[in-house]
Amino acid sequence: MATSVKTSIPTCPCVRNRSENEMNRPLNRCLIFDFDGTLADTLGEGLKIYNDLAREHGYTVIDPEDVEELRNLDTKRLLSHLGIPKRKAPFHLVTAMHRLRDRIRKLPLIEGVREVLPALRDRSEHMGILSSNLTENIETFLDAHNLREQFTFISSIGKLSGKARHLRAIARTFSLNPQEILYVGDEIRDLQAARRARVKAVAVTWGFNSRESLAREAPAFLVEHPRELLDVV
Repeated sequence: MATSVKTSIPTCPCVRNRSENEMNRPLNRCLIFDFDGTLADTLGEGLKIYNDLAREHGYTVIDPEDVEELRNLDTKRLLSHLGIPKRKAPFHLVTAMHRLRDRIRKLPLIEGVREVLPALRDRSEHMGILSSNLTENIETFLDAHNLREQFTFISSIGKLSGKARHLRAIARTFSLNPQEILYVGDEIRDLQAARRARVKAVAVTWGFNSRESLAREAPAFLVEHPRELLDVV
C-alpha cells in the first residue's frame, strides 16, 4: 500500500526572492528535517513524560545523570536497557505524543535554528519535516514560533520505525531521485533510515544521540551547530 505524505503548501511561493549570491547557487531539490531534538528542544519534557510512563508500567526510570550514557545507545539497545518490550513501544510512543500535545506550544526551538531556516528554505525546492511525532503537535509548535510558512510538507509516521519507507514515498511524491534528498536528524535511527532509503544523511550533534554514536553511522555530513547547515545545503 502506498504511503501517503501529508503536504500542505503555505501561502508563500516555493522559491522566494533570492539575493544575487543565492541566485548563483543551484537549488537543493529537497531538504527534510527530523523534528524532536533536531528542530524542537523536546528532550527535557520528553524525559519527564517518559518517567511518568515508566512509573505507571514498571519500566526503568531515567535519572538525569544517566542521560549522557544513554545517548550512545540505538533504539533497540535503549528499549532493552529500559525494559520496554519492543511490541509495546509504538503504543507508549503514541501515549507520550498525546501527553506532549498540551505542552508543545511552550517548548523552545533549538538555539540557532530560527536564524538559518530562511536561508535553507531559499536554497531548497522543497523543505519539510519527517517525524515520529504527531502532525498536530508539529503544526502547533511551528505556529507558536511563526515558522509554518518555512515548510512545504509535514510527514508523520507515528512510530519509532518506518522512516525509510516514508523517505522513499516523499521521493516518489516529488519525483525525486533519493540522492537529491538530504535528511537532517539527531538520532542513530534517522541515519539508518536515510541509508536504507539511499538518501544523504546529515547528523546533528545537539539532539539525543551522542556525536560519537552518530559518527559511527558514517553520515554524509556531521554538524555541531545549526549555522553549519548553511555549508551543507
